[in-house]
Amino acid sequence: MQLPAFLRTAATALAIAGALAAPSAHAADKVRIGYWSSGVSLGYGSVLEATDFLKQQGLDVQFVRFPDVNAPLRALASNSIDLAFGAPAAGVFSSAAEGVPIRVFAATQPADVQFVVPEGSPIKSLDQFRGKKIGMSPAGSSVAVIAGAVLAGNHNIGANDFSLVGGNESRLAQFLAQKQVDGAALRSVTVAQLKELKLTRLGSFAQEWQRLTGAPSVPYIGIGAVRAEFVAEHPEVVARVIAGLRNTLAWGDKHRDEVVGILQKSANLPEEDARIYAAQWNDMNRVAFEAADLATLKRQHEVFAAGGLIKGELPADLFVTGPYEAAKKLK
Repeated sequence: MQLPAFLRTAATALAIAGALAAPSAHAADKVRIGYWSSGVSLGYGSVLEATDFLKQQGLDVQFVRFPDVNAPLRALASNSIDLAFGAPAAGVFSSAAEGVPIRVFAATQPADVQFVVPEGSPIKSLDQFRGKKIGMSPAGSSVAVIAGAVLAGNHNIGANDFSLVGGNESRLAQFLAQKQVDGAALRSVTVAQLKELKLTRLGSFAQEWQRLTGAPSVPYIGIGAVRAEFVAEHPEVVARVIAGLRNTLAWGDKHRDEVVGILQKSANLPEEDARIYAAQWNDMNRVAFEAADLATLKRQHEVFAAGGLIKGELPADLFVTGPYEAAKKLK
């Protein structure tokens, strides 16, 4: 006989609580975590791999790096990984609408991105991006979709009114230096790291999004996504992953010099660039899934869909909050 819904919910909560109360019983829990080895994910991923915060949660983690921003989503769909942080929000929305069995368990990367042009450029405002070549993360990435949404909504510049030139941050900086693009959407940390190439900021994603939506929120470019089957069968494992991600974030905030050393070694960043990254640690990384974050993600979907940038409805069961709430009780 099937239990009533409220009893099934209570039973699930008790099961998670029981599992979390005895982490030693799960010392060998294996989980495959994927992330894009460029952009904002690279620095956080490098620190996550170099520290033991996931191991301290009784997890045996296999990290899988991907050179393409959308590759983690394909890996989730093919059961090549169990979950990913920093997955492109727009890609997750599209994949879920297409029936890919994935769920969202956290918001992990705010859109700390700037619209820039080379110093001395005749372009003085975003209205002048019409007909121009604009560099940014590849098509399908959250950066590309958010940029398309605000350019269309705030400046009446549709997707066919400018040329999107895709690439990672270092490639985009080269495009700007070589004048292969007229402007770009770059992470704030990248703009700060560019010393020889002088840039003029025309606006930020945060400013443009707030103008577009009339709300004080900042959109997310990266979110945590997990296979639906995995989170249904192992919600306590996902909770411990969230706790490990959260503790890594807190440690990085208090140990900036150690972060610099890790980035120099694992991400091959020069010391000056690594220090700039570490200084903006909290601006680029989050582990959040409160009501305000859910509202922001739902609003992003509305804006993306209304602008024709993604297709499909937002699945009612896309956001799974149980593991995040359970993680609050973990140290």
